[in-house]
Amino acid sequence: MGMTEIRDAIVNGKTALGIEFGSTRIKAVLVGEDNTPIAAGNHEWENRYENNIWTYSLEDIWNGLQDSYQEMAKDVQAKYGVTLTKVGALGISAMMHGYMAFNKEGELMVPFRTWRNTITEEASVKLTKLFDFNIPQRWSVAHLYQAILNKEEHVKDIDFLTTLEGYVHWKLTGRKVLGIGEAAGMMPVDAATRQYSSRMVKAFDELVAPEGFSWKLLDILPEILVAGENAGCLTEEGARLLDTTGQLQAGIPVCPPEGDAGTGMVATNSVAKRTGNVSAGTSVFAMVVLEKELAKVHPEIDMVMTPDGSAVAMVHCNNCTSDLNAWIDLFEEFTQAFGMKVDKNDLFGTLYRKALEGDPDCGGLLAYNYFSGEHITGFEEGRPLFVRNPESNFNLANFMRVHLFTALGALKTGLDILLKEENVQIDKLLGHGGLFKTKEVGQKLLAAAVNAPVSVMETAGEGGAWGIALLASYMMTKKDGESLAQFLDNRVFAGNAGVKIDPDPRDVEGFNKFVERYTKGLPIEKAAVENLI
Repeated sequence: MGMTEIRDAIVNGKTALGIEFGSTRIKAVLVGEDNTPIAAGNHEWENRYENNIWTYSLEDIWNGLQDSYQEMAKDVQAKYGVTLTKVGALGISAMMHGYMAFNKEGELMVPFRTWRNTITEEASVKLTKLFDFNIPQRWSVAHLYQAILNKEEHVKDIDFLTTLEGYVHWKLTGRKVLGIGEAAGMMPVDAATRQYSSRMVKAFDELVAPEGFSWKLLDILPEILVAGENAGCLTEEGARLLDTTGQLQAGIPVCPPEGDAGTGMVATNSVAKRTGNVSAGTSVFAMVVLEKELAKVHPEIDMVMTPDGSAVAMVHCNNCTSDLNAWIDLFEEFTQAFGMKVDKNDLFGTLYRKALEGDPDCGGLLAYNYFSGEHITGFEEGRPLFVRNPESNFNLANFMRVHLFTALGALKTGLDILLKEENVQIDKLLGHGGLFKTKEVGQKLLAAAVNAPVSVMETAGEGGAWGIALLASYMMTKKDGESLAQFLDNRVFAGNAGVKIDPDPRDVEGFNKFVERYTKGLPIEKAAVENLI
């Protein structure tokens, strides 16, 4: 789009706005009629650890929202000379899960409990057994049941239970709703009905019936909506909450609020069945859209949904690049000791590319990248570990290769459950995040780990704020019968399939040999955690 077309779209309200609350940043992205970003604003924030709870205050939430919006509006003014007064549609996204409980007066009764809290183990275990469905600790229903088990006074007065984006959406529109992807991270959703599982809702209500609460579970949960449905309009009060200058007009249609997993799938064009995406940075997670339900419950696999209601299997690991980055820092220190000035990006790129020269199986080297505990492999504490024997082919290429392999090691363990035990088929996997910044390297090794083609696109870096803006645009402009996948394929990512790399059979075999060592060596790592260090 040219400058004139963009300016006209802004003036005529043909843009879409997405705002996402990430863990450390709140980002607002405005997209034009061609769905490309035309303006953005950011606000940095940090969670607080108060009274053994990871939380953000309501003041943090609203100040951050308003600041990110104002920064975006200033960007519009600076670039196009236009004061932003209306958009065609908008959407709110945030980090998934957590617990925000309100009474009938609309008051938050206990501080917001974020996804980061691991205080619901008892509830998680009991609900997983009751439902015969994996309920991670961060899910809202686990927080609710743990509060009941703890005999917390506020539970009896709950009128509405939601997540962060559900709360913000409610205040902006007056509607207590959630997108189906985020709702599936509160309480399991039935893919057939696209509603909370009636079997599990009944089981929960029967479980807590002796407590004598005045509410039933469905009384306090948000209504579920799917991508493309209208989730209300920006009210006058909501417009003032969002834009404190008073320039933004009320009445703007708002799409269903979604979690960061769902918006990430949209931003990487990974909502169709047999597609998936891997986000690899400090932590790593893979999401695969399923053709059918899994045969059994796996504690390593979280079941969520795409924004348009397809079942998704998610493998989430706490560790990815932290240990790898620490070794890069050590090499940087080495260069500095010799008085060399090496650009950090060049250092990363050179060492990453060196890994491609290594033996397919890393020459017999072994490493564990556990900076923190890793639930996939059963570790409560972290102990980074590098191991070799006298016969190992110990050189720089294999050293870098093994640390890139182990960055995907725990993920591979979880994905193997999907690929080998459940026979899940993946036609296309898209990688995004820091691991893929150096061209081809992380992409090539991920393809080996999953034995499937991996693509990388530049636009994936726009993130979840762009993803929720696309969902707002879809609601605003979708044609009759046009699915979300078709909208993304034809009107967002057309001609931008990314750069694809197919798995190299030698690398696949090498990664499998590494995983054999990785699995056999877990007792060594366990000993390091418990006794050695």
